[in-house]
Amino acid sequence: MTSQMDSLRSNTPQDVRERIAGPHLEAWVNPEPAGRYQLAILGAGPAGLVAAETAAAHGVKVALIERRLLGGTCLNTGCVPSKAIIRTSRLYAEMRDALRYGAQVPDGVRVDFAAVMERVRRIRTHLGQRGSARQLAAAGVDVFFGDARFSGVDTLTIDGIKLGFDKALIATGARPDVPSIPGLAAAGYLTNENVFDVTELPKRLLVIGGGPIGCEQAQAFARLGAHTTIVQNKPLFLAKEERDAAQILSVALARDGVEVRLNTNVLGVRIVAGEKQVDLVSDDYKNTITVDAILTGVGRLPNVEGLNLESAGVEYDIDKGVRVDDFLRTSNRRIYAAGDVCLENKYGHTAAVSAQMAVRNALLHSRERLSELVIPWCTFTDPEIAHVGVYVREANQRGIPVKTFTIQMHEVDRAITDSEEAGFVKIHVREGTDQILGATIVARHAGDMINEITLAMVANIGLRTLARVIHTYDTQAEAIQKAAQAYERTHLRTAPR
Repeated sequence: MTSQMDSLRSNTPQDVRERIAGPHLEAWVNPEPAGRYQLAILGAGPAGLVAAETAAAHGVKVALIERRLLGGTCLNTGCVPSKAIIRTSRLYAEMRDALRYGAQVPDGVRVDFAAVMERVRRIRTHLGQRGSARQLAAAGVDVFFGDARFSGVDTLTIDGIKLGFDKALIATGARPDVPSIPGLAAAGYLTNENVFDVTELPKRLLVIGGGPIGCEQAQAFARLGAHTTIVQNKPLFLAKEERDAAQILSVALARDGVEVRLNTNVLGVRIVAGEKQVDLVSDDYKNTITVDAILTGVGRLPNVEGLNLESAGVEYDIDKGVRVDDFLRTSNRRIYAAGDVCLENKYGHTAAVSAQMAVRNALLHSRERLSELVIPWCTFTDPEIAHVGVYVREANQRGIPVKTFTIQMHEVDRAITDSEEAGFVKIHVREGTDQILGATIVARHAGDMINEITLAMVANIGLRTLARVIHTYDTQAEAIQKAAQAYERTHLRTAPR
């Protein structure tokens, strides 16, 4: 196991090394494996860490095995660093747009990109200290760094050392799905796994993919001063979301200088005179753009390779991941899975809640179902686009009659005073009832606002009750109350005389 640790030390930046085991990584030694573990967890991202902490809190003997970095994608290359850079980019956008707020544009606004990225790394280090290997060990978790592979239905090996288990949880996460484009690998490209280690702002950035990752980073880098182009091979970006939501974002991206090319494919990438030239085609029109960096954001693939799942009797699909039932159990009844390695909705919060569910089902004889979860999500652009529950098109496909109540943000006092009037709140109910089926919110704070709707859905609180919830004035969340009141007005009955 020494070679694995030596490689980790030599190839890992100092701020990342401190997040693995605290400031004394060189002193970290994998523990001697116990004879048998009640729970063995492969992967120490959001799912693995939550599972380990949950199981240890119940007195379970846990082995947690991580190939590289504690915290996984969310902490190291996803949620945390992306939100840090998005916040700084928003500040620069507001400084340039100061006149809209009745203020003067500061003289000499200059982006210090190195400082921006140093803040990202500093925040990452700070948050990573909450779940170091030493803290996990103090809580009773045996933490191993190394490559884990199943060697049987109830055994695995860590760099050749055998470990037995009663139950196991696969929480190995996912990785960027890099498109197969001629010349891309030779020219070099960025993904979410390395874009936050960049220290010099690319003057010209091409983002391949119009999904959440692509849109978030395109807007952030444009606001930091990069000439940014999004190339999307479909007629729409954020194809899953409401069309009017995507249209509002399209206007916002254009305002920030992002060039969006829809129905466009990348034919190839070439290096000419030291510059990256990208050949594009839209319908029959071909053209070439020159860029300094290429960021791919077309999706994520589950990490199932190298685990020797066949020897454990665990069924999986290269594209969709480990196959689980509604209780997160794999085809091997001893082994469960959670997080991005098995779920369609690949979010940090979904990984965490699925891990808790898997632990309770595996060890505490619970029967919690994945299908019963109400999962919200948010694309953290400006404005944000958040959603929970079903879309109208999904309800129509299922034959569910839907009534939608919409409030535009320009009808909300606080949105007006904040000069943040672009967006809306849409709440869908089953027609003839006040049962909330889903909602989409487009607003500066949509990611926070959607939680109220999610709570109502989980607690079976109808829209009529939300209309009677007193909301603090002035807040943008008043839009939710206004939508609920719009429902109530349609159900008023004339009082008897």
